[in-house]
Amino acid sequence: MPRRSPVTRRSALLRVIAATGALASAAVTAHTITNLRHLRTITPGNDRIAERVSVLLPLRNEAHRVTPTVEALLAQEGIADLEILVLDDCSTDDTATVVRTAVADDPRVQIFDGETEPLPDGWLGKPWACHRLSEHATGDVLVFIDADVVLHRTALSSTIQHMRTARLDLLSPYPRQIALTWAERLTQPLLVWLWISSLPLRLVETTHYPSLAAANGQFICVDTRAYRISGGHTAVASHVVEDVEVLRALKRHGFSGAPANGAAIAECRMYDGAVEIIDGYTKSLWSAFGSAPGAVAVVGALTVSYIAPPVFAIFGGDRAQRMCGVIGYVAGVWGRYVVASQTGERRWPDTALQPISVAAFAALVVESLRRRRRGSLHWRGRTIP
Repeated sequence: MPRRSPVTRRSALLRVIAATGALASAAVTAHTITNLRHLRTITPGNDRIAERVSVLLPLRNEAHRVTPTVEALLAQEGIADLEILVLDDCSTDDTATVVRTAVADDPRVQIFDGETEPLPDGWLGKPWACHRLSEHATGDVLVFIDADVVLHRTALSSTIQHMRTARLDLLSPYPRQIALTWAERLTQPLLVWLWISSLPLRLVETTHYPSLAAANGQFICVDTRAYRISGGHTAVASHVVEDVEVLRALKRHGFSGAPANGAAIAECRMYDGAVEIIDGYTKSLWSAFGSAPGAVAVVGALTVSYIAPPVFAIFGGDRAQRMCGVIGYVAGVWGRYVVASQTGERRWPDTALQPISVAAFAALVVESLRRRRRGSLHWRGRTIP
């Protein structure tokens, strides 16, 4: 039997890679479309919540953007018994002054000053701030909110009612991600697309496997009893991705939780431009996939599924490679498009740039691993060990 030439073997290998990418991209998009049928969506309502609700707002150097957040919290409707607890975590700007100006003399608000640095051993900044706030909370429900999240006037009541009706112990609505610069538009939509496309949402709710968890620390609503039994933020003190770990801790104790589409009740501009995006994502992506090999595996899978197809579509050496490339590219764009349609994000031309978005994300993962290895991870003036 004649041996195939190196050129023939290389062409065959490339066809296999192109076909694998097309199949993977199409399979993920099919899974995404299925997932969207099970995605919980929170919409504004006229619910009345009789339970005591504690809103916990940790702040560190947020003077430039916290006012809309505080004003939206003060304007919440449908909550009969509300307390808002704010922690100024050793800010070096005028965060505390800005908050006090915004709340005036509203009796529902308490403002706490952070302790002096350094943080206690074993704690990272945000988990420590959330833990300290939870110690003061007296509500039946705890709501953790980030300083860059602006809520619709019925966001709290609608979310709590949805959580109680669904008999969940935690519900995390993902706010609509505001992306203005091109750096933001390329990266921010992936925040919601990744978990909708990768996790089986029905199993996330119905099983207690900690690995099947998704939550967004921008907006988390949790039953106080479940939070305290599972250890709260003391159980995730050293975790950079503390939001997901809180849900995992609940699952280990037999409680349930789920993410939700919160685009209709909340919005968030998470990062302002490329510098904040790079610093913000690199601080945590090294730990998002469990280990460095896990991160490398995810980057490899994303490359084959979303970056390789357009390369094959344009530069493929034969018709089969180019056809697989076109199929893979279209499937990837369609997956992003259907998610954007549900979550209120830009659809065109942003979704057409899915390969570039994935390449940017992969680069952030690699940079995060590099900074972690060099010990040069920092966020908000603190070193991440």
